[in-house]
Amino acid sequence: MDEKPMKLRVAIIGAGAVGLYLGWKLSQKGHKVVVFEKNERIGQKACSCLISERIKKFVDLPDSAIEKKVNRCLIHFPKRTIRLGFKPIHYAVKREVLDNILYKKVLKAGAEIRFGEKIKAAPCGFDRVVGCDGALSSIRSSLNLEKPFFRLGIQAFCFPQKESFQKDEVEAWPIEKGFCWKIPRRSCLEYGAIGKIESVSGFFGRLCEESGIRNKIYETKTALVPQGLILPESERITLCGDSAGLTKPWSGGGIIWGLTAADILLKNFPSFKGYRKEAKRFFAPRMIKGSVINSLVFFFGSKAPFLLPSFVSRDNDFPVL
Repeated sequence: MDEKPMKLRVAIIGAGAVGLYLGWKLSQKGHKVVVFEKNERIGQKACSCLISERIKKFVDLPDSAIEKKVNRCLIHFPKRTIRLGFKPIHYAVKREVLDNILYKKVLKAGAEIRFGEKIKAAPCGFDRVVGCDGALSSIRSSLNLEKPFFRLGIQAFCFPQKESFQKDEVEAWPIEKGFCWKIPRRSCLEYGAIGKIESVSGFFGRLCEESGIRNKIYETKTALVPQGLILPESERITLCGDSAGLTKPWSGGGIIWGLTAADILLKNFPSFKGYRKEAKRFFAPRMIKGSVINSLVFFFGSKAPFLLPSFVSRDNDFPVL
C-alpha cells in the first residue's frame, strides 16, 4: 500500500510574488499554509516588473494585465548605441496586478493570509518556515546569515508624450554597478536607476535633468536590491526569492529567478537540504556567467565600443556565454 503524502504546517513570511506563489502551490498539495505579511495589504513593493513572457509558465497572466509588450532595449553607451533583442519578449506589468492575481489563487487554494504581522524570527508551531520577506529579511537576520551585496533602485513616474505609447522598446544607460532606464507604460513613462548606494542618486539626477522630467515627476519609489545566494542549512527554515539574494546580477530583476527557485523548492519539498543543493547548482553558475557577460559588455561599451555589434539578441533571464 502506498503511503499517503505527508501534510505539514507551513509558514511563509512575506506576501510578495514568490511568497504568494509558494502559498498557492503548497496549499494545492494539501499542506496547511499560513502567509504572514507585515503590510496591511499586498502590492506595496517598489518594482519595475519588466518581466519576460516566461511569467506565463508560472501564472496565467491575462492580456489586460500587460501594459506594454517590449521586444528590445536600446543600450546607450557614450559613443555607441546597441540594440538588444529580448528573447523571449518582455512585458511591462504593474506589480500590484501580478500580486493580486496570485493573492486570489492563494485564497482559492485555501491558504490563510495574516496582514499586519511583523515576524522577526521563524514562528513556532510550524513544520517548515520559508522566508520570502525581501531584501532586509528578518528570517535571514534571525539565522545570523551573511548579508547580500546591496544596490539601490530608484523609480520615477511621469506622464508620457503621445509617441511614447507606440514604442515597443526600452532604453538604458550603463552606469557603475548598474544602469539607468526608461520604460514606456500604458499611461505613464517610468524612469529609473540601479547602482551603488552611494552614487546612484547622482546618476539618476543627471538623467532627470537631461531628459527634462525633473518637474514632471508625480511619484517616486526606492528599494534595496540584494545580490547573492544565501540559503541556510536548516531542514526547518529556508529562504526564497530576494530574501536569499536571488536577483539577476545585470538587471536586478528578481521575479523570474524567484519563481524559478520556488519551483525548485516545491520539487524538493519538504526537503530543504535538497532544495538548497539544487538551487545552488542551478543559480551559482548563472550568476557567475551573468556577471562576466555584464562586465565585458560594460568594459567594451565604454573603452572599445567599435568591437561590439550594433544588434544582439539574448535571453535576458538566463544568458549563456
